[in-house]
Amino acid sequence: MNGTGVHPARAVRAWEWTGTAARLLLAAVLGYAGLLKVQDLTEAGRTVVLYRILPDDTAQLVGGVLPFIEVSLAVLLLAGLATRVVAAGAAVLMVVYIAAITSVWARGLSIDCGCFSSGGTVTDGAVRGYVIDIARDLVLLAAAVLLIRNPRTRYALDPWVLDTKER
Repeated sequence: MNGTGVHPARAVRAWEWTGTAARLLLAAVLGYAGLLKVQDLTEAGRTVVLYRILPDDTAQLVGGVLPFIEVSLAVLLLAGLATRVVAAGAAVLMVVYIAAITSVWARGLSIDCGCFSSGGTVTDGAVRGYVIDIARDLVLLAAAVLLIRNPRTRYALDPWVLDTKER
């Protein structure tokens, strides 16, 4: 027992389960968002154009590539493979998403973020939507940071691939 009255092995198992939940949450959200966008890559590109951060051609390219990155990260997270590296990639995406949404909000643009839809302009409720989108992405960023700090999770391939004795 340590000073908290919790057996160290029990604390490690609790963190592994918390990490597993974080890993599966990130996998589910990224996979769902990516699969929705893959269905219409042209629209995904148009959505990125609406942010008015990148030149139109670049934004179209980003919108076409981003869904595949999201799905790839989701598959790796689901498998628990290269968890720390993949979580770092997910964290970078979340920071970029938060910055982009904040930028749109600060510039007074009224758009749907396009996270789980085809995006587009909105006439009302944009501020409320931005707050919800940013809050959601902050939760996902926290999950990614948790995995960066402690990538050991249950039902992951990392121990098998890394050939550790902790299977």
